[in-house]
Amino acid sequence: MTEKEKQELGLPYIASDPEVLKDLYPCEQECYELNHLPPSRLEERTDRLRKLLGKTGEHFKIIAPFFCDYGYNIEFGEHFFANMNMVILDEAKVTFGDHVFVAPNCAFYTAGHALNPGERNADIQYALPIKVGNNVWIGGNVVVLPGVTIGSNVTIGAGSVVTKDIPDNAVAVGNPCKVIKFIEP
Repeated sequence: MTEKEKQELGLPYIASDPEVLKDLYPCEQECYELNHLPPSRLEERTDRLRKLLGKTGEHFKIIAPFFCDYGYNIEFGEHFFANMNMVILDEAKVTFGDHVFVAPNCAFYTAGHALNPGERNADIQYALPIKVGNNVWIGGNVVVLPGVTIGSNVTIGAGSVVTKDIPDNAVAVGNPCKVIKFIEP
């Protein structure tokens, strides 16, 4: 089994493997170019994002700067909005539903590193998918960790670190992020 296949299956893999690295560099270049387009070239920016990302809805907007690792592992539903400084480490699939709003400085990390220092120093990491449902608002400076699913009709409070799944219809805040109440959708 190749390291790329291990990565795609959520198994530990060697992050410095050439096959794993080969798609990072073109994405880094495209993110650089996207982030240097003036706001007056919004249509071009949107078209380039459509080509970079795995799937988008008809209507979406991402405010620069935006950073990701591969691009093709990211899917947005309809009416997705992300404010400035969104980072998505998409070593695994990251899926956002419809009507998702992401405040500034949010990060979605599918990649994690081995806890054992020897394995970590040997460049062993893993990647687990992140899924965000429909009608979700993610407050500023939120970090979502590998393997997390955020349900539909959810609000994540600013500054939260989401380490575990959040169920539908929840308001969740904190570090670690915890449900503080449920709401009617």
